[in-house]
Amino acid sequence: MESVSLAQLLDATRGHPVRMSDSDVVFREVSTDSRTVEPGKVFWALAGENQDGHQFVADAEARGAVCCVVNRGQPISSSGTLIEVDDTLQALADFAGWYRLQRDALVIGVTGSVGKTTTREMIFAVLDTCHDGVRSQKNFNNEIGLPLTLLQLTGGHDFAVLELGARRIGDIRKLAEIAQPEIGIITAITPVHLETFGSIEGVLQGKGELLESLPKSGFAVIPGDDELTRSLAKRAACRVVMVGQGPHNQIKATQVEVGVNRLRFKVGNTNYEVPVTGRHYLTSALAAIAVGREIGLQSEQIVRGLKSFVPVDGRCEVEQLGPWTMINDTYNASPASMQAACQLLADWPTGSKRILVAGDMFELGEAADVYHQQFGADAAKTKLNYLLALGPHADQVAAGAIAAGFPWHGIATCRELDTLLAVLDCCLDVDSTVLVKGSRGMRMERVVDWLRKKAAEHPLATQRLRAVA
Repeated sequence: MESVSLAQLLDATRGHPVRMSDSDVVFREVSTDSRTVEPGKVFWALAGENQDGHQFVADAEARGAVCCVVNRGQPISSSGTLIEVDDTLQALADFAGWYRLQRDALVIGVTGSVGKTTTREMIFAVLDTCHDGVRSQKNFNNEIGLPLTLLQLTGGHDFAVLELGARRIGDIRKLAEIAQPEIGIITAITPVHLETFGSIEGVLQGKGELLESLPKSGFAVIPGDDELTRSLAKRAACRVVMVGQGPHNQIKATQVEVGVNRLRFKVGNTNYEVPVTGRHYLTSALAAIAVGREIGLQSEQIVRGLKSFVPVDGRCEVEQLGPWTMINDTYNASPASMQAACQLLADWPTGSKRILVAGDMFELGEAADVYHQQFGADAAKTKLNYLLALGPHADQVAAGAIAAGFPWHGIATCRELDTLLAVLDCCLDVDSTVLVKGSRGMRMERVVDWLRKKAAEHPLATQRLRAVA
């Protein structure tokens, strides 16, 4: 963050100073956690679900906070400088929006139902080959995380790649008002957060708010192989580029090859390779190519950037565990990502047994039964040997698989983790490939930990699986 004075902070937030002796004092960092406050930082008191930052103002001051931003009228213990505002969350958005306007960096916004983080990281990998920039960390994609990411920008940064998350209509619009992106990417439109969006039409409306926020001089990228996503193009006032494998895409992938930790394809006469497992990464790679071309990178720079990409933890990470191959895809789950998991196993080149361990998908509302049945049907069409389902919707998964022709003796439905692990133990054989997936609330990483512990008892050491040449 560049130096900002308390006077500028007051103007940006329309705040009221309390015990401020010198408004020319400057700071270079904002913290929303009093435990990370150091001398010279500003502490921003936010009210969360479990903790209220106003309770820690005294702690922040004791650690050297130059100032604390608090809600007006809030009863707090303080003897230091305060800036009182009507709403600290809105004030954070106002300050980040003001700060963004002081920077010349190109701002790129990424949203969609799935693939946001991967697309963000691929774009960063490409642009990082010859430019300096920042990007959202972890899941900093909401009304707190996005402003904090913008505040990382300095005069030496050329770009920022920001992930924009949403659970309801209007969320993306608010985030875009803060970030004011010049480039926008939609990764996919699929059934997610239906409990709050209400329907797939609600998801479409909400995600499309990013395109509506782009200036006429901007640039948008959308997947062109899906008719629903293509319909978003008309909501953008700027140029829209479609990516995919169909003939109508401006950036079209051909000769797609999927391997273990390797995705190869061509765009025009250029060969690309990304160290990832699964063809569902293709759209993210094409979006990164589109952005790289838009800002003038050469093909060899884009090739180098994609080849340097490091997959995000918990997203199709492949490990060799003793005699078994594990695919750790436990970060989250949705109908689209479950379908991608099934496709990954269908494409898998090795393993005498293919085992899919799946936890429930969350936030699907009244359509949850239907989507779990559809997942079971999709799983039945792959080359699976065993389908192990965990959670309250396990029976729907099994029903969908059996209706689609999957043998009943290859299915296990479990309500408890211990039961699932006992069944998995019986299914494992030499050269088994096990893919583990489920929504975050299912904590499917516990299955991953169990597999690692089980493998430690085998004479083969755990090692990261190398890409097949």
